[in-house]
Amino acid sequence: MPAMVILFVALTVLLLFFSFSKKLWRGVEDWFHVYQFLKVPQHNHTTLQENHLYRKVSLYLHSLPSIEDSDFTTLLTGKKHNDILLCLGPNQTIQDCFLGATVFWHNQTDADDGADQNPQFNRARAFVLKIRKVDKRRILRPYLQHIHAVADDIEQQGNRDLRLFMNTAAAAQGGGRWRSVPFTHPCTFETLAMESDLKNRVKSDLESFLRAKQYYNRLGRVWKRSFLLYGPSGTGKSSFVAALANFLRYDVYDIDLSKVPSDSDLKLLLLQTTPKSVVVVEDLDRFLAEKSTAVSSSGMLNFMDGVVSSCCGEEKVMVFTMNSKEHVDPNLLRPGRIDVHIHFPLCDFTAFKTMANNYLGVKEHKLFPQVQEIFQNGASLSPAEIGELMIANRNSPSRAIKSVITALQTDGDGRGSGSPIVRHTGEDDVDEPDAVMCGEGLHTVKDLRKLYGFFRLKNTRRSPSSNTSSMPSPLR
Repeated sequence: MPAMVILFVALTVLLLFFSFSKKLWRGVEDWFHVYQFLKVPQHNHTTLQENHLYRKVSLYLHSLPSIEDSDFTTLLTGKKHNDILLCLGPNQTIQDCFLGATVFWHNQTDADDGADQNPQFNRARAFVLKIRKVDKRRILRPYLQHIHAVADDIEQQGNRDLRLFMNTAAAAQGGGRWRSVPFTHPCTFETLAMESDLKNRVKSDLESFLRAKQYYNRLGRVWKRSFLLYGPSGTGKSSFVAALANFLRYDVYDIDLSKVPSDSDLKLLLLQTTPKSVVVVEDLDRFLAEKSTAVSSSGMLNFMDGVVSSCCGEEKVMVFTMNSKEHVDPNLLRPGRIDVHIHFPLCDFTAFKTMANNYLGVKEHKLFPQVQEIFQNGASLSPAEIGELMIANRNSPSRAIKSVITALQTDGDGRGSGSPIVRHTGEDDVDEPDAVMCGEGLHTVKDLRKLYGFFRLKNTRRSPSSNTSSMPSPLR
């Protein structure tokens, strides 16, 4: 036993000696070589616009095997729950070799002057390249071209995780206004409750857009595409945005207009977005109806197609959502500001069949003719409402379809009879309500509401002082 202890101590000392010798040798080399330092900041400190080279360097460095040799790395989960990703820690160094030369990258993360007020957000990030002066002239240009090529290859292969960016209420000095989380929404065009013809037209339009860089440049137009999604809540507008981002492999920038204090601030937000991104402004009609908002109507018009929008990077898709466009100024919706208008109506029989296939795994059922007849008589519900009923009865497709029939007969009468449903696009559950625990015997939307009321009453009896606002919202 003592021999094992002595062996363990000897190995530990030996490892420490090798680690110390490595650092000592690097220090000795520094005495005999002249180095130059090149900084790649995350943001341009003059315009606060994101530095696209920073993103490419980040992709490249995190693909290097030598990241495992860093003294401090961060472990993160990947797209799958069993995937483990290694990320370079703050203020850590990674080594790389290119054309026989050794270079070092330092992940610099410094607190800004305003970090005392908000240390979580106020960080100035940069990668610093340390390169020998004798090697700089020989390898710097081909090395940066190599980084671009590797990063582009990673993006084209779809290995890069998508991000969802949200604007914050206050800008960080020297940093950006966007904070991000992984974008993991699973929705795709294949799972949308949308007519096949319309789905193919939308996908064809997007594929044509991706190949149109030279065409837009020849016309002297900005390489971007804008969509207007309008229709009642729960009809699939948000799911369409997710499917769009997953199809294009673009990051999503979700702008909350309530956190934008001025027109100029809205322009800065747009400047900080990156190419190959989807910029989303939801409930635009509600914003236009509120006269007390800090952003003016003219500011929104300039945001949509002003000079700033032409300077914030190419290959960008802008998406605006509305419940209705009846009372919206036509100048806001003219070609150039909005390229494609897509209507999201309440659910029809075609969308119902797609949802039955997605939610229940049923392509044909003996009850389908009855459902089709009810839809033809003008009854309808939103895809979100029908989706909740299918989820609640997913173990029995027959019971699920019967519950939809009952709901259409009781809650959906006349809801679809106002005007013919023009299937510009309807899809599955988007703008979905908060989760509600559902039992086996739920047949109508009213049952879901009653169940919510029961849980709320039961919770109130148990804890009279509890705040009921934390409970799930009733189905709308």
